[in-house]
Amino acid sequence: MRKLFGTDGIRGIANVHPLTSEMMILVGRATAYIFKNQNRRHKIVIGKDTRLSGYMLEQAMASGICSMGVDAILIGPLPTPGVAFITTAMRADAGIMISASHNPYHDNGIKIFAGDGFKLPDEAELRIEELIYSGKIDSLRPTMTEVGKAFRVDDAQGRYIEFCKGVFPKDLTLDGLKIALDCANGAAYKVAPIIFAELGAEVIPISVAPNGENINKNCGALYPDLIIKTVKKVKADIGIALDGDADRVTIVDENGTYLDGDYIMAIVGTDMLDENRLVKKTLVTTVMSNFALEPVLKAAGGKIVRTQVGDRYVVKKMMEKGYNFGGEQSGHLIFMDHATTGDGIIGALKLLAVMQKKGKKLSELATVLEKYPQTLVNLKVKNKTPIEEMDQVKKAIRKAEGRLTGKGRILVRYSGTEPLVRIMVEGQKEKLIKQLAREVADSFKGMLA
Repeated sequence: MRKLFGTDGIRGIANVHPLTSEMMILVGRATAYIFKNQNRRHKIVIGKDTRLSGYMLEQAMASGICSMGVDAILIGPLPTPGVAFITTAMRADAGIMISASHNPYHDNGIKIFAGDGFKLPDEAELRIEELIYSGKIDSLRPTMTEVGKAFRVDDAQGRYIEFCKGVFPKDLTLDGLKIALDCANGAAYKVAPIIFAELGAEVIPISVAPNGENINKNCGALYPDLIIKTVKKVKADIGIALDGDADRVTIVDENGTYLDGDYIMAIVGTDMLDENRLVKKTLVTTVMSNFALEPVLKAAGGKIVRTQVGDRYVVKKMMEKGYNFGGEQSGHLIFMDHATTGDGIIGALKLLAVMQKKGKKLSELATVLEKYPQTLVNLKVKNKTPIEEMDQVKKAIRKAEGRLTGKGRILVRYSGTEPLVRIMVEGQKEKLIKQLAREVADSFKGMLA
């Protein structure tokens, strides 16, 4: 059983176990230990978003790393994919991002990358847990000149800005486009406006004044109302909303219509197929993506491979099979030709490139996908009893599946980062799927928090 790590690193309330300074020192020590396997000076990059607790956890993490004889490179606020990029660019042994992604400011978390920029596999995370709870490294204390040091790197943001700009096709610009950009008062508040502006766009930035407490607060990718209103107000050609650590993106077209990651995958995926750039003609996505995405790719000569929920599992499948594009409905988009993890800015740039290349409005491009109605219910639960052990829930799911008669699907799963059970129902009749979602939700009575 995992004690610290969930589906996307460690996450929880800041300054409450496990997100305490004491635990972060131990995580820093254990992480430094598993990467310290060669006779040379070692270094680990530490980035963060804009949460107030980031200062506390950053210092604790750096202390733990240095106590194991490894240097800590502090790069300050930068998107999660930026930390992965800087880790590889600086030839560091590992990278750590301090962020709770889309969660409110009082939460925090960490994501750990290996030196190649990919998130740690489950085995490595379990190894860190084992080192912490077994006490095996408690007595390992480098002294004198063997102690690590911490120092700040001031040009990390500039490096990441140039990297992202380099992803955009050299023969295109964003000249003539007006972009409304919501940075969620998060990690991309400095870099994102610069990237789009330097490529030629007129940028209308919002949520770019972080104060430690307003990250994701009624703004960003999970709260699209703000970007919708902004697009309509300023008559923008597109609205781009990032989440707190900018590893995901949601889009609004020129009419203010919200478009999730499925639309981006459909538009960019079919374009890559047209240009023979989609490796093995395959798009990787999760079980949460709308079923309508499959016939779209098939009509364009491609196919879809699905994984369990979590961008790390999308990346894992892509690495195993050599695929180069994948993502999630939530807006995590992975372009393996350029990046090792989800990158909201790169995802937006890829979409903008299609718009500029084809000279079409986003609303016109979005007609490629006509989604099946889908409803999602989130319930807070006291504990995560395995679904297969709950007869009442299984019965409700079977009954609902029978009523869909092969023209829809039901997915019931626990969140890997929050005490929630998520019930997704998809089908051709919206009224029916909402009713079935309520019935399955009702079967969880007695478990709700």
